[in-house]
Amino acid sequence: MSRRWVLWFPLVLFGLIVMLVLWGMNRDRDDFVRSRLIGQPVPEFSLPPAVEGKPGLASNDLDDGKPQLVNFFGSWCIPCRAEAPQLAALAAAGVPITGIALRDDPENVRKFLDQYGDPFTRIGADRDGRLQVVFGASGVPETYLVAPDGTILLQHIGDIRAEDVPELLRAWKDAS
Repeated sequence: MSRRWVLWFPLVLFGLIVMLVLWGMNRDRDDFVRSRLIGQPVPEFSLPPAVEGKPGLASNDLDDGKPQLVNFFGSWCIPCRAEAPQLAALAAAGVPITGIALRDDPENVRKFLDQYGDPFTRIGADRDGRLQVVFGASGVPETYLVAPDGTILLQHIGDIRAEDVPELLRAWKDAS
């Protein structure tokens, strides 16, 4: 009897692993996460320009009476390249987008903007990643919607995909 069980055990174990993998792959993905900063004012900061000819970014630039998106990105980030068309679509729809270039070189940021487009009104250079930690960003790309008074309304983790654009646009309009 015990010998039969030993023969079936690897098959049962494999079946359990397959079921776990399928369950994990079919779970609903939620890119809109409530950060600890949701409902809080943007932390105070001041970043130098990431590229020549584009202003840097400071916290007081984010409470100018208009809602806007703040996008953490890097020229070295492959998902940032994938989300570039969506940022361009949001900017074309009138959404102001500011950028924070994370641990990046000005020359590489310029090349990235030349190749993938520049939807940003301002780009600050977070050269050591400290602001990323203060925002609670876990990686790049990551995007925050900031209310006209400088309050953080939502956090989008990961690249913005085409299916995310209508929801971000609606959230931006609701904040206007």
